Amino acid sequence: MEINLRMDSGYKKLVHILKTNEQVFLDLWEEQIIVNKNQDNIELIRRNGRLMYEVITNSIINKMSKNDLKILAFKVAKERVEADINIGEFVYNVNLGRSIIVRCVNHSGIALKELQSIVDLINNQFDLFCYYAVSKYTELKDMKLQEKNVFISQTHKDRLSILGQMSSSFVHEFRNPLTSVIGFIKLLKNDHPRLPYLDVISKELDQLKFRITQFLHTSKMNTVNESKNEEIKIKFLIEEVIDFLYPSIVNGNIQVTSNIDANTKVTGDRNELKQVFLNLLMNAVDAVSEAENQRKISIYTDVEDNQIKISISNNGPTINPDAVKFIFEPFYTTKKLGTGIGLFVVKNIVERHNGKITCTSNDDLTTFQIILPIYNN
Repeated sequence: MEINLRMDSGYKKLVHILKTNEQVFLDLWEEQIIVNKNQDNIELIRRNGRLMYEVITNSIINKMSKNDLKILAFKVAKERVEADINIGEFVYNVNLGRSIIVRCVNHSGIALKELQSIVDLINNQFDLFCYYAVSKYTELKDMKLQEKNVFISQTHKDRLSILGQMSSSFVHEFRNPLTSVIGFIKLLKNDHPRLPYLDVISKELDQLKFRITQFLHTSKMNTVNESKNEEIKIKFLIEEVIDFLYPSIVNGNIQVTSNIDANTKVTGDRNELKQVFLNLLMNAVDAVSEAENQRKISIYTDVEDNQIKISISNNGPTINPDAVKFIFEPFYTTKKLGTGIGLFVVKNIVERHNGKITCTSNDDLTTFQIILPIYNN
């Protein structure tokens, strides 16, 4: 909406000065602005600088509405986002223009009583312009980031879908002969109970079967209906896993200490929760094998507020803080021969049981903590 020309002599004088010296101002501004020659469109910056100059001039004579200012600000913000250029340079360049114009006003000879109101008007227009532009830039950047996150998430899902197909094929081709081998080992143990190494072979085959099951779980993340929920005593479940890993613990000369509440129960799928603790303890065994001093794994629980906190700690190498942030992401691994599947499966199982898992690591210990709701009769 246009308003009549201001009658103040100071305003009319300033408009005359600005219009007469437009090119001088723009040349001075262009000499001092920050420009990224590899990214910035110089011609576009010149045009926007000229448009902003016209905005200020028209504002002084009330021919520029706030909506016009907003439209220009949104235009510039969109251009910066599309060019993938930092907004900081833009803010600096705009405020540089403000400084040059205010300096011009201060040396214009305008009466002191009118000078402050003119400077306030100019500052207000520049402040509004920066506010609109930065707000729109942030909004557009957030939208772009959200789109990128959706794309990344979909990419993960696609990779997991492919992995699921691979897993099904792999399990089909591998499980039958593996089951046969495990069966024949049991027959050998029955016929020749004193034959050495059969226990070791049996344990290794069971662990191999577990690894295969890990891959199978990634293709069945959403098959909640397959779960068979029951009451489970955490102490018995963890001790069962420790017994299973006993050969590896002894072979690695690892000291395992535990302080697990004997009575606390949770509700869930026994096989799935067993896989959680088996995975975490196998990882702990692998980690402490690199320890130079006494190899230690500790398991302890804390019960409060209808929850049980289960902490599994080891004194293996420290996990880098950056790695901790992504350690539960699929295909991310800190092991040389790791698949990046195990902890992703663990996190999904825990969350499917209405729980939470976290990881902390320092120079002394690396700890995985699981929180699960307690079963109440």
